[in-house]
Amino acid sequence: MAPVDDVTAWGESFDRLLECKTGQLVFEDFLRTQYSEENLLFWLACEEYKRITAVTEMMAAATRIYTEFVDVDAPRQINIDCVTREEISENISQPGPNCFDRAQKLIHGLMENDCYPRFLKSEIYQALLEQAEQQ
Repeated sequence: MAPVDDVTAWGESFDRLLECKTGQLVFEDFLRTQYSEENLLFWLACEEYKRITAVTEMMAAATRIYTEFVDVDAPRQINIDCVTREEISENISQPGPNCFDRAQKLIHGLMENDCYPRFLKSEIYQALLEQAEQQ
């Protein structure tokens, strides 16, 4: 059970929600009900990707992210514009640390402006808030 401070903080800002491991899991559960969990999974994969320093590991991770989320036939294709998708496609053979930055920023905005407000109104969040306040 998430402490009341955490649950309340999630309602204060989207980034507070993303900073918390439990918050991420609860938000992912919510997104799954909306059929859009790929957004959060992509965002988290990008966060992990930025921490990679070894070139071979970076190439492998970039290819994995591209194949799973960015490619036109990706099983968990994210909703990004064709210019961004094209840019990533062109750079994927030589991926840099910022390879996914633009796409990640777009997805962050999409989640913050669309999914997050719905999450705050959702039964999932409201029930947790109620439970936390009763502790």
